[in-house]
Amino acid sequence: MDEYIGIVKLFAGNFAPRGWLVCNGQLLQIQQYSAVYAILGTQFGGDGITTFGLPNLQGAVPVGVGTLNGTTYAAGDKGGNTSVTLLGTNIPAHTHTGTGTISVSSSNSTLSTPANGNAIGVPGSNISRVFTPTLGFVAATPSVNLASNITTGATVNAGATVPVSVVQPYTAMLYIICIEGIFPPRP
Repeated sequence: MDEYIGIVKLFAGNFAPRGWLVCNGQLLQIQQYSAVYAILGTQFGGDGITTFGLPNLQGAVPVGVGTLNGTTYAAGDKGGNTSVTLLGTNIPAHTHTGTGTISVSSSNSTLSTPANGNAIGVPGSNISRVFTPTLGFVAATPSVNLASNITTGATVNAGATVPVSVVQPYTAMLYIICIEGIFPPRP
């Protein structure tokens, strides 16, 4: 079956059949491939005097030429990335709610300086209700949990500027282009 020169197809083999070349961006001589050059021109590279380029579809997918949703895709354009770095400005505004507890001890305060393992204690003596401002901590296991209000409207930085892969699942095959066949008639 004869194909039109310039047709691109997927091929599951590991070589380009006779009359086809792999779409790997290689430069070809205009003099040797004048019919292919007449169809492709220099939209995929080359100087247009002695050379022209084939499309390079290695690790890329073709996109239809035209305009969609305000984006114009011209023949030969390249674009896209395999990863993207998300910033805080890429994340939509959102809120988080939180709850917390503050643990204190019901024991009388005996220490004036906090240390690891200490808890906030009862100021002064329960019996005489004497308040000693220099004492406020006790070396005891917390025994009471107090409800706490969480500050709202606070801004906290989260995450890091690490690139995130945006590569779709894939199976690699050869894109090949017909270089010998029927010259496509213009409408």
